Amino acid sequence: MTNYKELLSLILSGRSDANIRYDELCHLLRRLGFEDRTRGSHRIFAKAGVDGQINLQPHGGMAKNYQVRQVRKVLIDYGPFEI
Repeated sequence: MTNYKELLSLILSGRSDANIRYDELCHLLRRLGFEDRTRGSHRIFAKAGVDGQINLQPHGGMAKNYQVRQVRKVLIDYGPFEI
């Protein structure tokens, strides 16, 4: 899935947290204006106006469920975001 609007809708719906690819989630966050840096195997995302950071780490090519929930919470709390 590389349609970022569909991916954003899927994340916001909460229907499929276990089926979000790590690399697609990272690309989505970049498209939403988050900047990232790497620290070991972790990718840390931050954006001006958003408190805190989003810390992601892959699990077999997929994003971890709890990390997708964290991303959803940030998107809901600080959105809407434009793609």
